[in-house]
Amino acid sequence: MKTIIITGASDGIGAELARQLARRDGAQCALVLAARNRDALDAVAAQCQAFGAQTLVAPTDVGVQAQCTALIESAVQRFGGIDALVNNAGLSAHALFEDVRDLGWYEDLMRVNLWGSVWCTHAALPHLLASKGRIVAVSSLAGLIGVPGRTAYSATKFAMTGFFEALRAELKGAGVSVTTAYPGVVATQIRYRGFNAAGQAAGASGLKEDDAMSVEECARLIRDGTERRQREVVMTGKGKLGRFIKLVAPGVVEAMALAALKDEVKPK
Repeated sequence: MKTIIITGASDGIGAELARQLARRDGAQCALVLAARNRDALDAVAAQCQAFGAQTLVAPTDVGVQAQCTALIESAVQRFGGIDALVNNAGLSAHALFEDVRDLGWYEDLMRVNLWGSVWCTHAALPHLLASKGRIVAVSSLAGLIGVPGRTAYSATKFAMTGFFEALRAELKGAGVSVTTAYPGVVATQIRYRGFNAAGQAAGASGLKEDDAMSVEECARLIRDGTERRQREVVMTGKGKLGRFIKLVAPGVVEAMALAALKDEVKPK
């Protein structure tokens, strides 16, 4: 039986990934579901149990190191070890830097997106070394290409990219894989709940969402990339192209990033 911890598992990508793993592996799967919303976690756990999976609901704020440590300890106590850790929990934000007055929420964003992943990974690493397991970091295309209006969000995701790239090299000989996923725009509510310039819930997305990837497709790509122990999962053709063009014509990539914004939120 494989024990898999998923942070940010109460909805969106994390919840769908849990359902897909449960549907595929059934009783061979033990899922540790972590997020802040207990009721939403219970609902996802029930869906996974219907496919035969064992579950542990672990209400967790990954922005608090002690809670990250407790999450890992509870998983090991219940199931005896860890085979995979999916660092999926995260917050979004969209604001022009010149409009931000109080930078406190920049720190909050970094604490959740980067430090939550670092703390969970640090606590889980001895168990993952023992199982020669898998580490997954759900970053973003904004962690490969700076997006206007996302100075805070891109900073956290670039930081994740650097941390997990270095960790991958450190663990190369230990049998532990590190997969970093780079979704583009996915049809979830994360941008609507993300911070605006005042550090409050935005209530709307600043990005064009006509071609948003389904959450089912995004979760499938993460699941398959994890199983194959891929280094990276870049999810869109534009993302792959933009990463290459950035090396030779960065101005073109900046224009592509601006084109992804709704007109009302573009820099004047």
